[in-house]
Amino acid sequence: METQSVLKPYVIGLDLGGTNSVFGIVDSRGEIKATTAIKTQGYDKVEDYVDAAVDALQIIIDQVGGVEKIKAMGIGAPNGNYYNGTIEFAPNLKWAHNGIVPLAKLFSDKLGVPVALTNDANAAAIGEMTYGVARGMKNFIMLTLGTGVGSGIVINGQVVYGSDGFAGELGHVIMRRENGRSCGCGRTGCLEAYCSATGVARTAREFLQTSDEPSILRNINPEDITSLDVAIAAGKGDDLAKRVYDFTGEMLGEACADFAAFSSPEAFIFFGGMAKAGDLIMNPIKKSYDEHVLKIFKGKAQFLFSGLDGSSAAVLGASAVGWDI
Repeated sequence: METQSVLKPYVIGLDLGGTNSVFGIVDSRGEIKATTAIKTQGYDKVEDYVDAAVDALQIIIDQVGGVEKIKAMGIGAPNGNYYNGTIEFAPNLKWAHNGIVPLAKLFSDKLGVPVALTNDANAAAIGEMTYGVARGMKNFIMLTLGTGVGSGIVINGQVVYGSDGFAGELGHVIMRRENGRSCGCGRTGCLEAYCSATGVARTAREFLQTSDEPSILRNINPEDITSLDVAIAAGKGDDLAKRVYDFTGEMLGEACADFAAFSSPEAFIFFGGMAKAGDLIMNPIKKSYDEHVLKIFKGKAQFLFSGLDGSSAAVLGASAVGWDI
């Protein structure tokens, strides 16, 4: 293995998001040597996406001395199946929406290196465990708050994959049985429909519609409001925007209280664009968790933000999957 890592000192990590695909070439110490990115959605067919990805990758592969320096590639992707290297029926990816896409094989055939793939939230959890705030932890739950809500569940030091590779879809626990919001998965009332970045924007639009309360957000065309706009408004003291975060954090706290009953984690770690809201979201999460959690679990779990910087966490996590091949 030692000579192998000297001869092939790098792996490629791909964080495949609903909007952007970010690639990094990573060494064994977790240093990202080169990065590039392409838009995820600009392609109708997966083959076109892979072609564009490999074209972009070629440039940074050359920067580190060519493909003979690359040991493997790891991919973190929505609806990624670790067992089969496939993306399956991903609601937020138009080229993987209606079927099973053998993405690991497509990349492996093109690049000539082994490729492993896992769910994006599992990749983030592995990155956190290898390089971030979860170092040394054996039981924790990673919640990724991005376009959707993903989760990586680590129990006894291992990522939970279940019988089919898809365990750990906590974004799709149902939080509202009555009149729940429609979710991209086709069901209603899912956590993701409320607590993702998209869900926060939806909540803001609902609050604006159902009240006359003055808010900076009224200066923006409702359809164009993003969770970042809500965070900026809340940061400026906008009451309506702060209420959006109270509502979102309260529901997340309630969900975490349920998750504690299942795996009693030592920490809940939040990752993704929404985590940038900081205390605006964390304070209501903790308050709600304390109100809802079973007495025996009270005061045991830490609530942490990811210790890794933005997309590099997911890239590092994906790369860790590559090292493991």
